[in-house]
Amino acid sequence: MTRPKSTKIPPGNKYLKAALGTAAMVAVRDQNSYLGARYRRIKTRRGAQRALVAIEHSILTAIWHMLANGECYKEPDEDRYVRMNQVKTTNRAIKQLRQLGYDVTLAPTSAA
Repeated sequence: MTRPKSTKIPPGNKYLKAALGTAAMVAVRDQNSYLGARYRRIKTRRGAQRALVAIEHSILTAIWHMLANGECYKEPDEDRYVRMNQVKTTNRAIKQLRQLGYDVTLAPTSAA
């Protein structure tokens, strides 16, 4: 059994927290962004507020890497998780269709 993760946010700069909160809320509203997709994935498991804090952390981590390496931000693709876990995504889709009462058979697409 794993230990529950802490949900406490340590005290820090209240102005930075406010700015990160605003940036996170704007970032998750974009339906075609990596951070929006990440927010939706975390929200289903952990809840909306914890997902928002996780996005704040992701933004802060990205800012740190940009400052440390002197690079511009390159956003990963929105469907990054789907492409990384194709088998898992396929199995989840098949399971959902079977739960809806469909009989599923997979056939490879013909390469044209």
